[in-house]
Amino acid sequence: MEENNVTRMPLIGDDAPEFKAKTTQGDINFPTDYKGKWVILFSHPADFTPVCTTEFMTFANMADEFKALNTELIGLSIDSIYAHIAWLRKIQELEWNGLKNIEVKFPLIEDIRMDVAKKYGMLQPGQSNTQAVRAVFVIDPKGKIRLILYYPLSTGRNFDEIKRVILALQKADAESVATPANWRPGDDVIIPTPGSCGVAKERMVNKDTDKYCLDWFMCFKKEKK
Repeated sequence: MEENNVTRMPLIGDDAPEFKAKTTQGDINFPTDYKGKWVILFSHPADFTPVCTTEFMTFANMADEFKALNTELIGLSIDSIYAHIAWLRKIQELEWNGLKNIEVKFPLIEDIRMDVAKKYGMLQPGQSNTQAVRAVFVIDPKGKIRLILYYPLSTGRNFDEIKRVILALQKADAESVATPANWRPGDDVIIPTPGSCGVAKERMVNKDTDKYCLDWFMCFKKEKK
């Protein structure tokens, strides 16, 4: 949505904006082509930049881990398809942090006209009018935006956290629970807050060995170790 040349970024819970784009893996129609899958759509400022290079090497190295979680990766920058191809070929020649011979197999969107970047609010004038910030959108199998992260141009992303978020969202959806601070797979999870006094009282007196409460509003389900 644009008013007076100002683009409203989509919000958590919104339908992911639709687009068709040319990528390093062929044309894509989003989100139609990804129905039934989780998607991490992320932007980076430019090809042939050092921070972005470390990020792409890391994402490519973790691609199979994400695929095992039914999660696909899609990258974007405001560069041509030819620049993308040249950069990804160069990445294969580099060695960093124990990573080498890295082949980027997930699609990287050509967005010279900034069409997709504008739809997703990836352009932020306080940082740059010609480069996308480091945005991360997690989109669920129904095409809904579930998480948004923004990083400045100078700061590389934490990819362990991005994977943790996918795991947490999938856990919450599958079991109707919430995850506490610093949650990791195998940690106890939070049971939704009770909606009535009766349920709150029952929780406090219930001796269920699989659950425990710190107070009526804060109850946990034990995870099997």
